[in-house]
Amino acid sequence: MPRVFSRFAPRKIPLYLALALIVAAACLPIDSAHTGAGIRRAAETYALNVPAWELQNSLTPLDHDTSQPGPEAAPGTLGADIERELIRQKLAAVPPVRYRLERPPLLLVVSPRERISYSDRLLLQPGLDTARMEELENSIAGLGLSALVVEIGGFGAAYPAVVSPSLPVKNIVEAVVEEWAHQYLALKPLGFLYLLDCLGFAQEPGVINMNETLAGMMAGEIGSAVCAGYSENVCQRRDSPSHDGFDFAAEMRLTRRQVDGLLAAGRVDQAERYMGERRAFFQEHGYCIRKLNQAYFAFHGIYGQDPGSAGPVYGQMKMLREASGSLADFVQRVSAMTGPADLEEAVKGLSQ
Repeated sequence: MPRVFSRFAPRKIPLYLALALIVAAACLPIDSAHTGAGIRRAAETYALNVPAWELQNSLTPLDHDTSQPGPEAAPGTLGADIERELIRQKLAAVPPVRYRLERPPLLLVVSPRERISYSDRLLLQPGLDTARMEELENSIAGLGLSALVVEIGGFGAAYPAVVSPSLPVKNIVEAVVEEWAHQYLALKPLGFLYLLDCLGFAQEPGVINMNETLAGMMAGEIGSAVCAGYSENVCQRRDSPSHDGFDFAAEMRLTRRQVDGLLAAGRVDQAERYMGERRAFFQEHGYCIRKLNQAYFAFHGIYGQDPGSAGPVYGQMKMLREASGSLADFVQRVSAMTGPADLEEAVKGLSQ
């Protein structure tokens, strides 16, 4: 089934394309019911015209010259390589893997100042310069909130997915898989709940965390297998910016714990001063973080593998993956869950 299905471009199947557009539109994190009017007014100048952007993205023919992960990669488009690996892993390539290399929209993330919470998000036009990003962030700070404009590596709530061409090749491969994974998971209970959250029917934060973590794990495993088929130097990651033994992940986890503690104690101003000091500290070691604030941790916190995340989701999923016979079994098990309680129960069952 997946092999036959993937032979056809979506534009040749009007009914399938219409369904893909509906699902994609439902996933778009914009104008959700819980997004404040003040935030929308502040971002109005820079907000993305989503229907027009998505229609153009969906109907523009794919440029196959830009579908390759790199000039030294194995023959065949990256999408086809990923589909072959999905079939090998016994995962249905539904929808077919389609993407284009161009700058994704920017994402405005908003958190309360007194706690870290991924409370609001809004899509912005790609290509805003730093001055305009900071102007918008400062406007929202005037509302008593913490804001950050994020340059995301990929955007899968559109079909075909959009992936930044400025990423290293290995990151491009993983980003394509991750954005496809979100489209795949939208047809499963866990992903459907994420879709409802994007529509404004708020779900518990763990649902977002579980979705992003699962998609990231799928991207890491499938992406590595795809890269293994390319020549050695194609999928090498860029070197870390520091060679002095600095452990970025450990230092960022420490920062997150300290910030959580200060905010829990009601010491908001002190927490913000601390984050400013830590940003300078990371900069000294070669890690350029434009702004380190509550919104930064709200965004990075939804990815369980990220050192800016807090909570047990990634550790729990790793335990389930190790106990699963295959990636397909693991994905099937987790994607059928409806929240953190199911994940906790599954992990408890491993020791029984």
